[in-house]
Amino acid sequence: MKISDEIALSARNLARRKGRTALTLIGVVIGTCMVVLMISLGIAQTQANDEMLQSWGDLTQVQVYGYGTLVDANGKTIHLDDAAIESIKKLDHVVAATAYAEAYNLNGTISAGKNGRYQTQLYNVVGIDPAALEPMGFALQSGKWLPEGGGNSKATKIPILVGANAGYNFEDTRKSQNSSKRYRWQGMTDAQGNPLPPFVDIDKDKMTLTLSYGEGSSQKSQTWELEIVGVLQQDYAKGYFTDSGFVMRVADLKMLESLYNKMAHITANEQSYQQVYVKVDDLKNVPDVEEAIHELGYSDTYSMSQQREEMNKQTMRSQMIFGGVAAVSLLVAAINIINTMTMAIYERTREIGVMKVLGCELNNIRAMFLMESSCIGFLGGVLGVAFSLLASLVLNNISTILGVLGQDGGIDLSGMMGGMYMGASSTTISVIPPWLVLGALVFATVVGFVAGIVPANKAVKISALEAIRHD
Repeated sequence: MKISDEIALSARNLARRKGRTALTLIGVVIGTCMVVLMISLGIAQTQANDEMLQSWGDLTQVQVYGYGTLVDANGKTIHLDDAAIESIKKLDHVVAATAYAEAYNLNGTISAGKNGRYQTQLYNVVGIDPAALEPMGFALQSGKWLPEGGGNSKATKIPILVGANAGYNFEDTRKSQNSSKRYRWQGMTDAQGNPLPPFVDIDKDKMTLTLSYGEGSSQKSQTWELEIVGVLQQDYAKGYFTDSGFVMRVADLKMLESLYNKMAHITANEQSYQQVYVKVDDLKNVPDVEEAIHELGYSDTYSMSQQREEMNKQTMRSQMIFGGVAAVSLLVAAINIINTMTMAIYERTREIGVMKVLGCELNNIRAMFLMESSCIGFLGGVLGVAFSLLASLVLNNISTILGVLGQDGGIDLSGMMGGMYMGASSTTISVIPPWLVLGALVFATVVGFVAGIVPANKAVKISALEAIRHD
């Protein structure tokens, strides 16, 4: 028997008992639809988690901390210093690595205006490796990146990047500490409600950085002109300094620290950086890079992938609960297919006998029943996927649909699925990618095929003579 003949015969047999076939299909449709929707909700939640975490920080970034005493596998004391950063850069999948050095231990000011009238302290200064800025995902609002190099103690100028609102850091030193006119902040307005600009215009005003130690006649100081080469694009996920800080080359900041230590007669021992940020090429490689950093002896690390993994585990648990309900629906559908095919065998016993007498091979008879059950699974899968796509479309546009119907306020789905959507800010509730559609069709077809194995084997075991005599 040709395959085309088997297909045609199977189609006629299914069409001959439309009612029973339709009832069996309904079970497969419901089961497939439930499975696809549950998986699609999980995919959407995972994407929402990633979007939320991405707004908090870079998912492909690992933070390495240098607090306390660090030891390697041999028990040797190590430091999170420049040599350590170079070792981390050599790890597989590492795109860039840089310290985020801060100037908290430096006494000095950044000043602007006539006679340095406007001043700010150095707490907003951060040192970063220029080569890491662009790979780490920083962006420029205007200007250019910091040049390579730095650290020249004889230099009179220091190039810097500034945040667009860095001008609001400055105070008017001619006003008393208690005067409200001493300060300007973003959003501040005058009596008429007009916004007040910062004291310092970062695009026009010259700035100088001054290190100082001591008081009165014994005070020591040294000054550098700050050359603003670019303005950073605001991105709080990268750091506050992208909005209102000052970024210089880490080598320049270390140079300032060294000069200040000499000025203040401070004997500085070899110290670790407090924080080093590592950029990984892909999210999937973050755990491997983090593990490699641990093997170097730097065990105190943090990455968003840790939190992402926990959130995805919670999503997976919710999916498994509701996916179990969907799986039960498919199990019931499989039982219905077995029942349908078994009944078909009893009704077509005489037909099976005639086929055997005419010399039809047992494999052809078996294939005919397996094809019928597989067709039920496939057709149920097609309809189930179609209903899933329709349900997904409705869920993703529920607010718009309710608005068209004249309902105000929309609907809040943030608490559905047992808290599955807690914290998600995405408006996409269901995502059905092509691979899920294909997988659902294959899975439904396989369910139908497997459910037809027992009835098909039973069919080929029927005696030809008994089958012919069957009423």
